[in-house]
Amino acid sequence: MSERNRTIAESTRPDSPAGTAAGPVTGVAPGRVNLIGEHVDYNGGRCLPMALTQTTTATVRVHEDDLVHVVSGERRWEGDLAGLADADPWALYVTGVLLALEVDRGVDVDISSTVPIGAGLSSSAALECSVAVALDEALALGRSREELLSACVRAEQEHVGAPTGGLDQAIAMYAEPGQALLVDFGTGEREQVPFDPAAHGLGVLVIDTRVSHALTDGGYGSRRDEAWEAARLLGVSHLAAATPGQLYREALPEPISRRAWHVVNEVQRVDDFVAALRADDWAALGPLLDASHASLRHDYEVSCEELDVAVETAREAGALGARMTGGGFGGSAIALVPLERLAAVRSAVTLAFTQHGWAEPAYIDAEPGPGAHLGSPAAP
Repeated sequence: MSERNRTIAESTRPDSPAGTAAGPVTGVAPGRVNLIGEHVDYNGGRCLPMALTQTTTATVRVHEDDLVHVVSGERRWEGDLAGLADADPWALYVTGVLLALEVDRGVDVDISSTVPIGAGLSSSAALECSVAVALDEALALGRSREELLSACVRAEQEHVGAPTGGLDQAIAMYAEPGQALLVDFGTGEREQVPFDPAAHGLGVLVIDTRVSHALTDGGYGSRRDEAWEAARLLGVSHLAAATPGQLYREALPEPISRRAWHVVNEVQRVDDFVAALRADDWAALGPLLDASHASLRHDYEVSCEELDVAVETAREAGALGARMTGGGFGGSAIALVPLERLAAVRSAVTLAFTQHGWAEPAYIDAEPGPGAHLGSPAAP
């Protein structure tokens, strides 16, 4: 792991009576795609996300009163430290971090982003983590990266009310260029895994269906609750600890049985995916992506028609494999595509969407980028 990702970069901080940075401080954090390992973070399983080079920036200015101003494009929220929990829903991603870090001083927070919102690419975690690293530097909090990660997870779970499992914040904090991050939510271990598809003539194409998804609307939470009930019925601490043998022996009710099969099989797919990368067997990755999508579609039931069409069309146009990524119910799909077929896959998916009468999708050629760090303010 790089030194930059073990600690937040030190900066030259002029002396100030308040013990804070004299000028504005900017935090930068990336969006992400999860290569494989979906809906297993909150089940104690293993996931393999990578950061995007699309980022969110948060520029923080500290002042001596208790007023808080949050600006993101045309949206503005103003309040005081006592009213952080009552912020507008979009601003809670910022004020939740202030609450989690127990900030006791007024701040201005200016937000800009190139991470698509509602696309399942973790724009929320990018926002939280960019705010956290900026606040830590601007207020001289001296928090470890692990403490900042925990604060960002609490902000989303406790203040926004999204039942996420911490995958998005982990990759936003700990990503490294040219690497995917193997995260074991059962043990807390993390390991960088080299990931360079371009060196093998491949690209990771992100297909944003433009079907907006929200993790606070109940679908995500109900899947989590069903999975946790499966773990309870099986008598395991978390569902990823169950074995296929247990699922064969126990007659779990539906749909809980199918939720359990997805989690157990998905964790094995993550292990197989990592093993294939380490063996330089890139041809083995496509079928694993395909199997993951089939499981998310049929067993976990978090896909949608637009995602299914994007995945199936990408395969037919030459992708080695494809699947939905993120929480589901909309958002994005990813496809592992030979570089010479990228244009053909984009054209085929766009045509398929047009034929269905849907808005054209958007595309990102994904490259594994760095995690949260201090940076320069975004250009106005």
